[in-house]
Amino acid sequence: MEISLFWIGAGLAALGYFIGDGLKNFKNPKASSSEYPTLIKESDLHHYLGLKKDEVDELLSKYPDAPKVELRGTRYYPYQPFLEWMSSDKIYK
Repeated sequence: MEISLFWIGAGLAALGYFIGDGLKNFKNPKASSSEYPTLIKESDLHHYLGLKKDEVDELLSKYPDAPKVELRGTRYYPYQPFLEWMSSDKIYK
């Protein structure tokens, strides 16, 4: 009888821990559920920005300091920092 009470107590303690941990992040879900990728290839950037390919090419040639990462010769643009850069006043001065 003592062993079964121990397991019931351990189960209740684990239950309390997991419920408490879940409630801690209830109003702040993780951002990984976004439908947008973290890095976007330069060739696909126009799809995510809603612009024509030549407009994106002109934007990138006019502002070469846009946030980007280059890996093995391919340029990737981080989605969220790129949108923040576009909405900042850095390119509108």
